[in-house]
Amino acid sequence: MTFKAEYIWIDGAEPTAKLRSKTKILADGAALPLWGFDGSSTNQAQGHASDLVLSPVFSCPDPLRGGDDILVLCEVLNIDMTPHPSNTRAELRPQAERFDAQEPVFGIEQEYTFFEGERPLGFPAGGFPAAQGGYYCGVGADEIFGREIVEKHLDHCLAAGLGISGINAEVMPGQWEFQVGPLSPLEVSDQLWIARWLLYRTAEDFGVSATLDPKPVKGDWNGAGAHTNFSTRAMREGYDAIVTACESLGEGSKPMDHVKNYGAGIDDRLTGLHETAPWNEYSYGVSDRGASVRIPWQVAQEKKGYIEDRRPNANVDPYVVTRLIVETCCTALEKAGQV
Repeated sequence: MTFKAEYIWIDGAEPTAKLRSKTKILADGAALPLWGFDGSSTNQAQGHASDLVLSPVFSCPDPLRGGDDILVLCEVLNIDMTPHPSNTRAELRPQAERFDAQEPVFGIEQEYTFFEGERPLGFPAGGFPAAQGGYYCGVGADEIFGREIVEKHLDHCLAAGLGISGINAEVMPGQWEFQVGPLSPLEVSDQLWIARWLLYRTAEDFGVSATLDPKPVKGDWNGAGAHTNFSTRAMREGYDAIVTACESLGEGSKPMDHVKNYGAGIDDRLTGLHETAPWNEYSYGVSDRGASVRIPWQVAQEKKGYIEDRRPNANVDPYVVTRLIVETCCTALEKAGQV
């Protein structure tokens, strides 16, 4: 007997990487082998030396095919088994290991927008719907578009065993969100990439596309982000560590170091309007969705918990955003003795 293994990897497209996948047939009980692919077709190699290697790092049940079939997330390696330059997971791994004793965990809120052809799902042909206001967490066919896809995607993620913690309709028609976590840096990043692949693949069956464009419709419409919630053990136990983490994200060149790696097109989304802070200013505050970093009201009240970095775009690489936050905050907490 055999089973199907869908090998999934992140390509070298710029400025925003895309997901690729192909199917390998394996004998029952077989270990997941390394596999090759043509990097010249994925913006990861030149045609004269195009072989690259897929190295499995995470697998889960395949909810689309069912049975014993699985999804396999892979890192991309060169043929000498070193990480390919596009392999941002390899950069996260040592930082996650270095600060593992602080027990960092993340919850990422992935916003996205459905498109039908060239317009967002729910937008009338040649025009615009009513102004945003009633769509967020709404109900009814006049305000909600694509729910059947969202529910199917949620079922697929749960069947795959992913750490999905919720879904909701967002501020613009055809715009939705799912949340992954709380999980460790590598776990949340791996599972977010798989959840993204399942989103694209599920929408495909409905003849609809999903985009992580941070500003899919210009003008007076909310963009799409990937608000990143973060805590360490010390933050979950006391408020001083919460303040240290917030302050560390605003020190020196850190705000720009982070923002420039928080997804392409970030200046289109972080304008200071539509529940964002300006991209070139750093701020934090309690219950403030117009700040760069929000401290939830219950955290301020209970004097422990987590923070929400509201700056990452929907198209952010989770391996990059988790690495940057861990490096910045955990280093600061370590120096302050708040571990």
